[in-house]
Formats: sequence, structure tokens, C-alpha cells
Amino acid sequence: MNKSVVTNLIAAIAVLAGYLLASPILLTVGLFALSGAVTNWLAVYMLFEKVPGLYGSGVVPSRFEEFKEGISHLMMKQFFTEENIERFLSQQGDAEKHINLAPVIEKLDLSPAFDALVSTISQSSFGGMLAMFGGTEAIQPLREPFIEKMKASLSDISQSDQFYELLKAELEQSNMIDDMRVKVEEIVTQRLNELTPQLVKEIVQDMIKKHLGWLVVWGGIFGGLIGLAAALLQS
Repeated sequence: MNKSVVTNLIAAIAVLAGYLLASPILLTVGLFALSGAVTNWLAVYMLFEKVPGLYGSGVVPSRFEEFKEGISHLMMKQFFTEENIERFLSQQGDAEKHINLAPVIEKLDLSPAFDALVSTISQSSFGGMLAMFGGTEAIQPLREPFIEKMKASLSDISQSDQFYELLKAELEQSNMIDDMRVKVEEIVTQRLNELTPQLVKEIVQDMIKKHLGWLVVWGGIFGGLIGLAAALLQS
């Protein structure tokens, strides 16, 4: 059962028991505990729900534009700063000396490269000689061996220190970092524009409402203690 409901129920039982047993102390403790628990429960409820006539209620959904701006500012000004991106790229370089591009190269379709080579040969001074031996069809059996050799060569090149240094230098260029920040900002803005007041309310509720239930519990406890102190002072 919800801890807020349990707290209010216990306080209400204390009030009822104090009244039925004609116990002023128990009645006072119950009343103070109930008032503390109910007040805090209303405060938590009013964070997320608009109550007509109560100014300031429903503050979370009513301030959802500020909520979105806060997230955008946090993402772009705290996380995706130029310094953080540079640090990330540097750490990636230190953690992994070479980026493994072999899986990408393996999926490449290098047939256009072979076709370009064949076209270049046929249009060169060797074109006439090639025609004497069956034309371009004569070298088609070389397509697969050519592609395999090209993939192996590209893989070797991608693992070389020279390629790594060139790639790292390119990634660390200021315009590359700026472009990356612009793309990230576009993605963040696009996602934030999809938010609605209801969705913002649900997000915040999921994050903190279960913890805010403890405010109701402690409101009931402290209210009961204050009620006990007041009852003892009166007796």
C-alpha cells in the first residue's frame, strides 16, 4: 500500500481511537499527525496537479517550458561543451590506439571500384589490346580477387599509425567539433519539442514522487510528536 495512504490512515485511526476512548492525549496526537500528513500530501499533490482557486498549484506542468529550457541548457552548456568533446576524443584515442574499421570495410561494395578500373583500362591505349583478347568480359573473372585484395589493403591502411593520426587530427578540428555540437543540439531540441506538459509531469513523477511520499510520512510523525508535546503541556 502507498506509504502516504498508510500514514494518513494510521493518523485517522489515532483520532478515532482518541475520540472513542475519550483520551485527550491520543486525540491530540492523532489530530496533529493527521494535519501534518494531510498538509504534506496536499503539497505533493499540488506540485503535479492544478487545483482551481489555489495559486501555485500544478507548478510542474505549468512550468514545462522552463523545464525544457533547463534540460537543453544542462545538455549543451554542461555536458556537450567543446572542452568535453575534445576530452572525450582524446580519451578514446588513448584507450584504443586504432579504431577497428575492418567490419565496415568488409561490408563495403567495391564493385564500382573494379568497374572504374575496367573503364579506365578500356579507354586507355590498352583498350585496343584488351579488345583483341575478348574485351572487358575477359577480365571479369578478376572482379572477386580484386575486391578481396582491395578490402585487405584498406584494412591494413586503416590500422596504420599514419591513418590513425590523420583521422584523429581530422576529428579534433574545431569545425568538426562545432558540427558535432550543432547536430547534438538539433537532436536535443527535436526531442524536447516533442514533450508536452502531461509528459513532463509524468517524467518528474517517475523520478521523485515515490521519494516525496516520505514527506507525508515525516509530516505525520513530526505532527504526532508536536501533538504529544502539546497534550503533555496541557495536562
